Amino acid sequence: MAANQSTTEWYLLATAIQKVESGELDMAVGVFFKYLPGVRRTVLFRFPLVVIRGNTAQASRRATTSWSALKGENLISLTESSPFQHFIDQHLARAGVKNQPRLAVNYLNTQIALVEAGEGVAIVPSYGILACRDQRTVTSRLINPEVQVDFHEIRHGGRKLPSIANDFTSFLASHVATWAKRSGFV
Repeated sequence: MAANQSTTEWYLLATAIQKVESGELDMAVGVFFKYLPGVRRTVLFRFPLVVIRGNTAQASRRATTSWSALKGENLISLTESSPFQHFIDQHLARAGVKNQPRLAVNYLNTQIALVEAGEGVAIVPSYGILACRDQRTVTSRLINPEVQVDFHEIRHGGRKLPSIANDFTSFLASHVATWAKRSGFV
């Protein structure tokens, strides 16, 4: 759910939160930026933010890129209504980079396609490299500072969950940890 953070998907995350609060759902997983009273939020894993560029002859292949190095880049951003974009914009501002996106889109896959087409660069969580797998892009970890996006499990604070919920969470955490280690973005 967190890979494509469109307005609709943020609505779905908000709906999931409400359903967890009411007891209609046992748990939910995703990127939740706000503190949720009465809801237990547990970090399952953290993903560093990365910058993706088109894989052209001019694209430098480097393992890391500093936030300040993004000055003057054509940024392909998510829309202003995206809490995830607000999170990124805060870090750009701290690095002295004013985000005046050339393009603002709703979906991570759209960002990646526009990067591949040479329209600019995009800042995405490292789980986005899954979508870059078959694309003509290069990826660098953002540093100075390195920023992590937390992927959470949420559950109602006072409810004991069925053991299958814990089994699912354990499986998911193990699977993602194995993938992240293999991909080099841990």
